[in-house]
Amino acid sequence: MSGVPGSAPERTALSLRAALAGLRARDPRRVREVAEPVPAEGPAGIFAARCGGVPATSRDRAEDVMVFRRVLGHRYPVVFGLYGDERRVRDWLPGLPERATPAAAARLTAAALPPVTVRDPECARVDIGREGLGSLPVGRITPRDAGSFLTTGLVLAEGTAPDGDCALSVHRMLILDDRRLTLSMAPGRRLGELLSAALAAGRRLPVTVGLGVPPSAMIASALGTRFLPSGTDKLAVAGALAGAPLAVAGAVSQPVRVLADSEIVVEGYLDGSTADESSAGPPDVSLPEFLGYDGAARAGLPVITVTAITTRPDPFLHSVIGPGREQSVILGLAGALSVALGEPGEPLIRDLHFSPAGGGMLLLMVSVRKHGPACDGRLGPLARRIFAAHPFAKLIVFVDEDVDPAVAEDVLWAVTTRANLGTDAVTGTGSAPLSMDPSQGPEWAAERGPGGIGRTWIDATVPYRLRGRVRRSFPTLPGNPASSEVRSAGDP
Repeated sequence: MSGVPGSAPERTALSLRAALAGLRARDPRRVREVAEPVPAEGPAGIFAARCGGVPATSRDRAEDVMVFRRVLGHRYPVVFGLYGDERRVRDWLPGLPERATPAAAARLTAAALPPVTVRDPECARVDIGREGLGSLPVGRITPRDAGSFLTTGLVLAEGTAPDGDCALSVHRMLILDDRRLTLSMAPGRRLGELLSAALAAGRRLPVTVGLGVPPSAMIASALGTRFLPSGTDKLAVAGALAGAPLAVAGAVSQPVRVLADSEIVVEGYLDGSTADESSAGPPDVSLPEFLGYDGAARAGLPVITVTAITTRPDPFLHSVIGPGREQSVILGLAGALSVALGEPGEPLIRDLHFSPAGGGMLLLMVSVRKHGPACDGRLGPLARRIFAAHPFAKLIVFVDEDVDPAVAEDVLWAVTTRANLGTDAVTGTGSAPLSMDPSQGPEWAAERGPGGIGRTWIDATVPYRLRGRVRRSFPTLPGNPASSEVRSAGDP
């Protein structure tokens, strides 16, 4: 199929098309082809209805991949669902630790591999700059959206520091016209710091936007920059995830690098210009957020002025619907590593898992191993540290090692039989509300009363002194990470 190859020599961590080719060869039933023509507004809704999982729909399942071969008015296919299965993504990334422990995260960053520079990259073979952004098969995710958004644009920008300091992050970008994109950016992002520094110096900030980027770059982009060791950037961590360095190249129109194995690259600059998302559509809705609700249109967003657009031969556009398993896997895998990096040397943590029920950010399961009675009292301080460092985290559930933190039923079993919520659920106050979580808004508080924006942790572990009395009857369960060792909550 044009644009979506059936085989490729590249390693899956270094090329999204190679990852798709590998899935086709290994499990072709997980790749659904849509051969009939669809309008650009259609693929997202079709994917959500047929394949979308929690929180986009009530279906608890890994998402299949959908390839829309013919998008009316465009010559490139659109692909949804690629990251919608955590096991699939783990298989792509040989350097990703099976368990997110502080020691494993430290080993990952210690194995960081800086990218290598190549000439004549595949992503620059075809110049479609004259056609503009309208040549890309980008449509509204829902009919209510403010306009057409790029949902997987990975922005690369570089500072002026000698160590090659860079920002690598994904942002939603509203297409204003053929030459302009808004860029929605949360406070505290490294990209915002680089932009502020450039504007203060009277300069533009050159950027490249990769679409269909290597899987290792996508996961690394969602890491918290502040948790990385000094001198280690996300491009190098992406190399560690891949077990090989990423390829970069010089952009064709800007003094900044591009990810050479991207499917499509948009080049441009930020110069302080701003625009409102509502200028392109309804006054109050942007597009679906990762928690499953429509997002609010934002005002005064930075604008990227486009100077070039290039592609691989026969490219495809990768997109996500916002909520759903795909977004949760990307955010959750990176989030678990960020939490682990933020707790160096913490021996309690045996694994970390962000649940799709919280969009990969709000609900964190922490598997712990207690070494003595004093560990019972260490969960609260650990929870408070995580909440302070990760403001999106809303609920933390601590479980023993015999509970799989990635299996929701197992976690709920622990909450049901190893926690009495009257004493084992603790809510702290003083947290800032998350605007995209409706339960933390002022209207909710007016109905339910104050105190709804706290952060809660649940101790669903066996008290250390009772570990000999509380044992699973069958402690080694298929699929449980603890299966390789015969152990239970009662084992020392």
